[in-house]
Amino acid sequence: MEEVHKHSDITITVGLDKTNVPIQILWKSEDAGNEPTACKGMLLALFDEEKLDTIKLDLWTKNMQVNEMDRFMFQTLRGLADSYYKATQNAELANQFQNFIHYFGQFTGIIEKEN
Repeated sequence: MEEVHKHSDITITVGLDKTNVPIQILWKSEDAGNEPTACKGMLLALFDEEKLDTIKLDLWTKNMQVNEMDRFMFQTLRGLADSYYKATQNAELANQFQNFIHYFGQFTGIIEKEN
């Protein structure tokens, strides 16, 4: 196993209303500076190497609009497709994934529909 040379902490703080619905999400990273940054949504996926299972934590604030969620999902899907290709070099499947993302973008109005 390779030796760890440095640790970097990422902190996520979630403010909840009295019914435990997120109304504020702040994150900060030692490497990005010490000031917390607000965001309206987050998706966190961790792969458990023992169980070979993914643990997910999806949160968004109650003031996140549907059009913002559409854009968030569109951009996240694009990033996932890029990450998948970088990790696997499976161009055929990555292209199929990009085709769906293009459809999603058109369907939600994030990108213009082609004639």
